[in-house]
Amino acid sequence: MAERILLVDDEVKILDMVDNYLSSEGYQIGRASTGLEALEVLSGNSYDLMVLDLMLPELSGLEVCKRIRQDSDIPIIMLTARGDEIDKLLGLELGADDYISKPFSLRELGARIKAVLRRSKPSPRNGISDTLLVENLRLELTRYELYIDNQPVSLTPTEFKLLGTLAINPGQVFSRLQLLEKVYGDIYQGYERSIDTHMSNIRKKLEKNGSHIVIKTVYGVGYKLEVEPE
Repeated sequence: MAERILLVDDEVKILDMVDNYLSSEGYQIGRASTGLEALEVLSGNSYDLMVLDLMLPELSGLEVCKRIRQDSDIPIIMLTARGDEIDKLLGLELGADDYISKPFSLRELGARIKAVLRRSKPSPRNGISDTLLVENLRLELTRYELYIDNQPVSLTPTEFKLLGTLAINPGQVFSRLQLLEKVYGDIYQGYERSIDTHMSNIRKKLEKNGSHIVIKTVYGVGYKLEVEPE
């Protein structure tokens, strides 16, 4: 079955251009041109990924992302026409999985979509258990589900991949570049600092839900997972 993508942008030319390209690549496309319309379309339909413009009428892309993350982990690629780094970081903090700046090439957008969809799907385990237990955390690796003290905790696909990488290798230090390679599959130039934002989000969720493990920053190197001392 063809994967379904929801495009959200108030510029009709961009919607038409991206729609035509992605349709030719075999995707099924849904469209919305305002923030409120995006929420309405998403509430009544199932999509595999959303391409969400930052600047929208009625509700901004950031607000749309924030509302979606209250009850959905659909992968989100944020579009922004601004060069301001703060907008990109805000989008990641609110739960976006990736971002791309306008103007962009259709081929680049297509590659980003494939990368995000790829990491939102279970990876072959090759005989390794699908369940990973670390202290009071349980990660269901093929279902992208995290439980802390048997209570479900929502993570985006990118957050789950990052936590899973660290949890499978407790105590091992990973550089930002290594984490990019593990999670994105490709090295995105300038994306190393986006890892910091994702890690911050993961830490907040772990702390809020009583995790017995912590993600430590190894300054000048990267990150590692440790068991919290009693």
